[in-house]
Amino acid sequence: MPQIEYFLALQSPYVYLAGRRPWEIAARHGFDLVLKPVDVAQLFPRTGGKVRDERHPSRNAYAAQDRARQARKLGLAFDPAPMFRAANPAPAAYALIAAQKAGGGDLAAYVQAISRAVWAEGRDFSDDAVIGAALAQAGYDPKVADRGMLMAAETYAGNLEEAVSRGVFGVPFFVVGEEKFWGQDRLEDLDLWISGKL
Repeated sequence: MPQIEYFLALQSPYVYLAGRRPWEIAARHGFDLVLKPVDVAQLFPRTGGKVRDERHPSRNAYAAQDRARQARKLGLAFDPAPMFRAANPAPAAYALIAAQKAGGGDLAAYVQAISRAVWAEGRDFSDDAVIGAALAQAGYDPKVADRGMLMAAETYAGNLEEAVSRGVFGVPFFVVGEEKFWGQDRLEDLDLWISGKL
């Protein structure tokens, strides 16, 4: 089955804004959606980008306005300055990797639950209780990450190296073969390209 590779970071506001649309596009076209969580704090400097604290204030101000507009357009609750945005992303990413490997459940529901915890609910997405609740809500064993910790850590590190080597420089980032789409605002283009209309 053909694949859409989805490079993502669970704390990204743009992953939150993407929501279920990547899964809907994959299902509509009979593609597998393969999730590849990456550490964007490591990805950005290796691919010419900067983390938020290193960007010019004008860029951050514009991005904040734009995110709020996009959230309103999508009907999503949105906290422009979430308390736990800078929490350690690794535990939630490890849980995602372990859940994907375990199979079953609803990965989209897990990604949405973690994203919503950050951007709408003011919760610490690195907390074991938050991660466990998100896994359970998505139909997974809340302890799935505990059993796959080493594998998940190795995969997370490997995803970063793969992203750098394949020209991925931000999230969400979608790859179909050699075709690349960066950003939740390019999901329509991804859909059209798979449809053969672009």
